Amino acid sequence: MTGAATTVCYDLNGQVIGISAERADLWPSFDLMLATLRVDEALEPGFRINIRETPALSENPEGKLAFDGEVPLDGHCRIIDAGDVVHLVFPGLQTASIRADEGSADIRVHPDSKVKWTLLMMVLDAALDASGQHMLHTAGLTLPGREALVLIHAPSGTGKSTTSMALASQGFGLCSDDVMILSATPSGTTAWGMPRKVKIHRNTAAMLPFLSRCLGETWDAEGEQAVSLERLGEIIRIEDVRARPVAALLHLARSADGRTRLMPLARTDAMVALATDNVRTGLTGLLPMQKRRMASIAALVKAVPTFTLEVGSSPADAAALIRATLEE
Repeated sequence: MTGAATTVCYDLNGQVIGISAERADLWPSFDLMLATLRVDEALEPGFRINIRETPALSENPEGKLAFDGEVPLDGHCRIIDAGDVVHLVFPGLQTASIRADEGSADIRVHPDSKVKWTLLMMVLDAALDASGQHMLHTAGLTLPGREALVLIHAPSGTGKSTTSMALASQGFGLCSDDVMILSATPSGTTAWGMPRKVKIHRNTAAMLPFLSRCLGETWDAEGEQAVSLERLGEIIRIEDVRARPVAALLHLARSADGRTRLMPLARTDAMVALATDNVRTGLTGLLPMQKRRMASIAALVKAVPTFTLEVGSSPADAAALIRATLEE
């Protein structure tokens, strides 16, 4: 590797991460998600990520094997728990060594590969975790006329994006349809949305015709279109990236009879559902970062009311139910 490294910084709600690499094209995946969070590189990073391109990868670090298997879309991966450092290995392609206590991660990429999504998300997880924040697979929307927001959880394919767009059409403000960053402390539980494009499925577009103004004619292999927040901002309210108090947690489910309902959900059931989708276990049990994520989920569920939202044939009907319930 030759030449001077270039550093770019991103502000994750007070946690500044600095990414250093010889060329900008070594971190396109980071910029794809975090471009709007870029800040002056003169700021001192709280978490440093160093990316190097090298044909020789260290693929057998010492430690306990925590995971060995296929990762959706990214292929074969191994995770090795070495105590103060966690290693990710994509054989022949790239590796990452995450040192949470030091606030750093080293990524090594083979010249013929780009940083994989799984590796990117685990490094971001570590950077957020170092500042007491945790990434959750949930949607987040502000209540009409209020700063407080609701988190909507559901496994992929259950209708988070459709429900989010329907609520946004009724005056809710979109923080994110898929990834929210949670901070649960004794002083309060807050969350903010990762500013990434929204993937609109053709079925969602058919159910919510108002989205047609933002869509083109071409759909990808999954029947989706990625729409920028700027484009969506022309028809719905897109909230800025700022931590807001969480008012409720909703677990999304499909209605069996086409009617939309909002019903209380036991906190233990809400925690199990959220943890199942957000906490990864391995051959060595929970890694320290996953234990802290579990603790944040427990704090969230303890602090806010939890509900099941059964969405029927008219998702927009959920808006009035949520407002009425949370205003009681």
